[in-house]
Amino acid sequence: MPSLSEETDGAVTMLEPGSTIGIVGGGQLGRMMALSARYHGFKVGVLDPTPNCPTAQVADFQITAEYDSKEAIRELAERSNVITYEFENVDADALDEVRDIVAVPQGTDLLRVTQDRVNEKRFINQHGTATAPWKEINGVEDLVAAIDDIGYPAVLKTRSGGYDGHGQRVLHNADDLAEIREQVNTEGFMPPSILEGFVDFAFEASILISGNGHDFVTFPIVRNEHRNNILHLTLAPATLSHEVERDAKALALRLAQGFELSGTLAIELFITKDDQVIVNELAPRPHNSGHYTIEACSIDQFDAHIRGIAGWPLPQPKLLSPAVMVNVLGQHVLPTRALIADHPEWCLHDYGKAEIKHNRKMGHITVLTSDLATTVNDIEATGCWSDLS
Repeated sequence: MPSLSEETDGAVTMLEPGSTIGIVGGGQLGRMMALSARYHGFKVGVLDPTPNCPTAQVADFQITAEYDSKEAIRELAERSNVITYEFENVDADALDEVRDIVAVPQGTDLLRVTQDRVNEKRFINQHGTATAPWKEINGVEDLVAAIDDIGYPAVLKTRSGGYDGHGQRVLHNADDLAEIREQVNTEGFMPPSILEGFVDFAFEASILISGNGHDFVTFPIVRNEHRNNILHLTLAPATLSHEVERDAKALALRLAQGFELSGTLAIELFITKDDQVIVNELAPRPHNSGHYTIEACSIDQFDAHIRGIAGWPLPQPKLLSPAVMVNVLGQHVLPTRALIADHPEWCLHDYGKAEIKHNRKMGHITVLTSDLATTVNDIEATGCWSDLS
């Protein structure tokens, strides 16, 4: 059992190779965490309800159970030296209950903040960082008052849950508000929500920061392009002014210090037309927009996460080459597989998911390049990503 630090909310002082890292969640992020853990000499266990999930395919053992099973989390704790998680929908109370027998370096404060959009916005604002204007919504009358204050258009999101556009709705005018009111009257219930004003941004971006509880390193700021609320492309690095780069790194450091971060934290950003940096969301883990780091950086986001939760020192990541990362969703699998032989420049990652589904993330492709714009044009010219739905 590793020793725990009193200063860093359960961070390990130094985890030795041969120790076991337990991962809650068995998707692609857990899979890539597990591969990194193996490279560092650690053993890996995973808790996931799907037998032979992507992470289990590269792990030492799987506990097949629901994520909120306290019995299963306790079993994972008993068989591990450290527990981490690959997504936010983890039972924080269940993790707290096993911290007497296993280290949880990320703690649960970060988890609780990012599980609740209102708490997340408060935390970000309290640490001197701008977000879109927002209001807490606990009923239709709150929504009406918030619209009067924020105006149209605005985005109504559930306080918890939701990803890739799920759990949110754009309100453009009074007709949309009337539909919400009618829906609530019919169902008799409105989930706790948050209303966010629109940001007139030039582009979306993100920055990753990793820590070991006391030291922190940042990755390059990247530009992100979405389709249907799902990340399509990441361009690394983003073209930014010195001031924007400075501000983004400073806010990342403030947030990491506020959490005494262990592991990797992703910060999604809006960059406005007048070079303001506004935080959209936080993800307390490696992130889709950081996959390019596997080929393009001196240390990738998963290695930084594993080193961070293991209490190892963190080198400052260096960008070795500009890169474009493109997601492979279910509808892109067959077209991209048909062209693999024609594109030796494609670094293809397949997540090992058993079932191909439309708009489901099945893998990604990274291309190292000296010309981002030309590479993006080449990717689109293949026709593999020409779906409009």
